[in-house]
Amino acid sequence: MKLAVVGGGSTYTPELVAGLARERERIELRELWLQDIDAERREVVGGMARRMLDKHAYSGLVEVTEDLDRALDGADFVLVQIRVGGQAARLRDETTPLACGCIGQETTGAGGFAKALRTVPVVLEIADRVRANANEAAWIVDFTNPVGIVTRALLDAGHRAVGLCNVAIGFQRSLAGMLGVDPAEVLVDQVGLNHLTWVRAVRVGGRDVLPELLAEHGDAIAEQSGHPLALIEELGAIPSYYLHYFYAHDEVLAEQLDGVPRAATVAEIERRLLELYRDPAVDEKPDLLEQRGGAFYSEAAIGLVSALATGSGEVHVVDTRNGSTLAGLQVDDAVEVPARLGSDGPDPLPQEPLAPELLGLVQHVAAYERLTAEAAVTGEVVVARKALLAHPLIGQYAMVGQLAERLLAETRAAT
Repeated sequence: MKLAVVGGGSTYTPELVAGLARERERIELRELWLQDIDAERREVVGGMARRMLDKHAYSGLVEVTEDLDRALDGADFVLVQIRVGGQAARLRDETTPLACGCIGQETTGAGGFAKALRTVPVVLEIADRVRANANEAAWIVDFTNPVGIVTRALLDAGHRAVGLCNVAIGFQRSLAGMLGVDPAEVLVDQVGLNHLTWVRAVRVGGRDVLPELLAEHGDAIAEQSGHPLALIEELGAIPSYYLHYFYAHDEVLAEQLDGVPRAATVAEIERRLLELYRDPAVDEKPDLLEQRGGAFYSEAAIGLVSALATGSGEVHVVDTRNGSTLAGLQVDDAVEVPARLGSDGPDPLPQEPLAPELLGLVQHVAAYERLTAEAAVTGEVVVARKALLAHPLIGQYAMVGQLAERLLAETRAAT
């Protein structure tokens, strides 16, 4: 197998490489190509990757390059993990909306909208290069946020793509620990849209043990999810952390107006990580990487790649077309659900209809994602305004006018 990582200079890459080192035979990895347009990051992270793989006696090829076409040539899998505009753009995504009274967040709301406008056209260009250079049956695995919108755009353009997020595997590992069982025995029935999901069931041996988990470990689950236990019990489901932007909007906005943007914290973590990666004695991913986010990213990515490569039929939570999976959504919406993975791609598991209090929110955001994907491709201002108007965290006409023009102007300036 040849695996190409677009955005291989990311500080996340050693997390992925650690998993590849452990599981390289499972996926029969023979070539790893790390492509990045940032020369310094490319060499620093690439050197770290080589040391990690050398430590595990990896005998295959490791190449670090700026040349996208070379990296993609003959690739079987292409993992896309880019950040268009870098941390400076993320800082704008988190702060520009605040001036209009909106929550600033890199994947949710106005900030996520701005990121989608910058990111979707770039990812689609990469996907066209995949189509031209990679193996005909190559898969694009998107880890680039906003994953749901990016995956939708890829699928709309006819690419062989699947989206990946680490929220579900984080829940799986945590809940397995509470149950005292191997994570492989736990199926987390997480459904919704990317960064807008709820765990409605936790199955072990086909039996839903979520009620028992809440009864015995409710406080720990509430702490991990970032939501009050009373809310979880009323919903009968565990909301993802990202739902707190909706369920605690005013509290979050007040904290953001007075606090330090997450982007500033992440930029400092990245600076320190790159310093560590430069050290020729460092050949294991540092503990500091856990503060960057992306826990269990390597396990999620490798599990997904392995299942697609072998057609194993394993179940993973992925972003893919809805089809008829979630009633009340369009066939072509991009949903995040458990799916059985074969060589032909994800086959979502059947799902009960979403409860009204979940469905209404999902429908709103799905409409926003549809419009945002269109705006990112066409650049049409009216479509952009409609997208912001549809989002539950924005939705006010006067506010939409300010945001649309500012965010579109910043996107044009950044690209």
